[in-house]
Amino acid sequence: MAAAGGEGPGPEAAGGGEELELTPAELIRSLEQAWLNEKFAPELLESKAEIVECVVEQLDHMESNLKRAKAGDLKVSVHRMEIERIRYVLSSYLRCRLVKIEKFFPHVLEKEKSRAEGEPSILSPEEFAFAKEYMANTETYLKNVALKHMPPNLQKVSLLKSVPKPNLDSFVFLRVLERQENILVEPETDEQREYTIDLEEGSQHLIRYKTIAPLVASGAVQLI
Repeated sequence: MAAAGGEGPGPEAAGGGEELELTPAELIRSLEQAWLNEKFAPELLESKAEIVECVVEQLDHMESNLKRAKAGDLKVSVHRMEIERIRYVLSSYLRCRLVKIEKFFPHVLEKEKSRAEGEPSILSPEEFAFAKEYMANTETYLKNVALKHMPPNLQKVSLLKSVPKPNLDSFVFLRVLERQENILVEPETDEQREYTIDLEEGSQHLIRYKTIAPLVASGAVQLI
């Protein structure tokens, strides 16, 4: 279970059984970081379902506080604006993930299928059910509209081969949150050789996504 200090719940510590207590402000920052990473990463990232659940609980708590506030209090308007801002970030985060699932659904399901035991899931249970249903509906639609009218030897299609993969070679902007040393950078041309760079905390870079994908997953860098 997740726990939080102060007014609301926070996400569990990654990779451990102990609970990590977060203040409401820290919880919202975690959501904003997940939102920006998801928005700018070319692939579907690890599900942050527990953060989402905690933020929803926090929003309910904030709504309850507003109902108890005095009518006409200026703070009510300020807190109402903050609630709407958080709802926007949350809905944008979830919408961005659904768009990626629809765009890359065969690869998302294949990655989830081949996930090693103990490895974090990239899909929440609800997203997994949605992806499976979306794939089944797509296969049914293709069969009824096109495939059944084609010669028998052409009535099978591999969605895994037909649907484009996420472009992990695309370039992304990032801000370094934790100093990193000896990051291996692949050459841009055949004439160049591999080389390593150090990423200083607070610095910003434009770099190939797959080079820093593990750092995005670990939280060492923030996509911007």
